[in-house]
Amino acid sequence: MSPIRIPEVDPRRRQLLRALPAVAATALLAGAAPTRPARLGGATTTPRAAPSPSAAPPAGGGPATTPGHPPAPARPVFTLADYRRAVPGPAFPANAVALTIDDGPHPRWTPPILQLLERYHVPALFCMIGNQVLGHESTARSVVQAGHQVANHSWSHPSRIAHLPPAMAHQEILRAQDKIYSTTGHTPKLFRSPGGAWSPSLARTVADSRVLPLDWSDDPRDWTRPGVAHITNRLLAARPGQILLCHDGGGDRSQTLAALRTVIPALQARGYQFVALDAH
Repeated sequence: MSPIRIPEVDPRRRQLLRALPAVAATALLAGAAPTRPARLGGATTTPRAAPSPSAAPPAGGGPATTPGHPPAPARPVFTLADYRRAVPGPAFPANAVALTIDDGPHPRWTPPILQLLERYHVPALFCMIGNQVLGHESTARSVVQAGHQVANHSWSHPSRIAHLPPAMAHQEILRAQDKIYSTTGHTPKLFRSPGGAWSPSLARTVADSRVLPLDWSDDPRDWTRPGVAHITNRLLAARPGQILLCHDGGGDRSQTLAALRTVIPALQARGYQFVALDAH
């Protein structure tokens, strides 16, 4: 199969996608988390309040922090409203949704997804696994070159990351942070836990790592390959303010790609506006 070519992106388009407020890990206001769909890999835990992070500098070449740095939020971001409370900036449009894409980069599935996003002028956040970036560096760079954002999704996607010893969880985050930064030149400011699994220990580790914990509010469970119709219908049920979850890695993502080909233009026709979560 011949490789899929990533088209050149209009520089004005790239600038528009990146012209978003930078993440500052400020305290997330209290509020009840929404009812969640089943988790990836069956991992579902309830987050607890995390203490203020230490003054250790972040991995990946990011700027050093100081003891006066604001504390990380006590629970993950589930919605755009959560995100805006955590990250100061202009209010999102009332009809906004955010698309996040996990488990890549993948040399087979990431390129056609990028082509689809470019066709419809949709920004997305790619939550990358460190050992998937390893060996697929050019694919990872193509995501950033296309104007999209990147997040940390751990080094090896351990399903029990919430129950790992803190030192091991810390290495999962920092090793991925370093690899993503050294490959793309951008330091992720968001961390999505594998399977959406959280625990008090992991919350403290994330706070110490200077990344904002990110979750989601619409999960079609596309990673299970439940069929194009199932993925499509679940995503079409999205409501304004939600963070949508899809995957470009972890296996055959042909169903996800087919569903997105219907979902993206359908949501746009409904008046929804796709927004990005994290600026470089």
